Order: sequence, then C-alpha cells, then structure tokens
Amino acid sequence: MREEATPSGVLEHWTPEEVAAGLKAGEIVLIDVRTPQEYMFEHIEGAFLMPMAFFAPASLPVDGSKRVVLHCGSGVRSARMADVALRAGADRMAHMEGGFAAWKGAKLPYVGTDMATGAPKRMGG
Repeated sequence: MREEATPSGVLEHWTPEEVAAGLKAGEIVLIDVRTPQEYMFEHIEGAFLMPMAFFAPASLPVDGSKRVVLHCGSGVRSARMADVALRAGADRMAHMEGGFAAWKGAKLPYVGTDMATGAPKRMGG
C-alpha cells in the first residue's frame, strides 16, 4: 500500500492483491462506487455498492474495526470519492489503484454475467 498526504487527509492506494488479501482476512470493507448497471454486470464478491452519484461519506462504516477501501472501474472515481470523504472529515481513506480493470488483469475472482444465460457466474481466479 502506498500512502499519499493530501490537503484533506491521508489517501491510501491499495493494489488489487492487497485488497484481495484484506477481503479474505476480513480486515476491510470494500465499497464499489460504480453505477448499479456496472455492478450488476460484474463485481467483486463481497463488495458493497454505493454509486458515485449517491455517495454519502457519513454513511461509510468507519468505526475503526475495518479499513474502508473504495473501488471503481479504473481507480479515477474511487480516488475522487475518497477525496470527498476526506473533505467530509475522514482522516484516512483508501482506494484500489487501477480499479476493477486491474482486479481482472491480476486474474482475481469476481462475479460476472454468463452471456449464454444472463445468470451470475463466478469468474477469474
């Protein structure tokens, strides 16, 4: 994980592998800030959806027991929403660098859509 000091607080940049390990260990809460349509088509199993259009920093589970990590398709929207949360009072936020594209590029497992049936299907990994 790489840390960046911003005027609003500390922004952590996590790799997909670090996010996968954090999920497996139960140490993080993963929040997907993509659109509901993107999430329905494919998503990381266990990720919660809080679309960027409805992003509410006050609703993030920041009790300190688990690190909140945001992710999107490429890392741009999640970094932007992490900054929104920092400006709203969070002292530290994290996001996944490279987003879902990097997750898939790392060949990590996710839930996708079976194009033959339209049903959800575990993929990758």
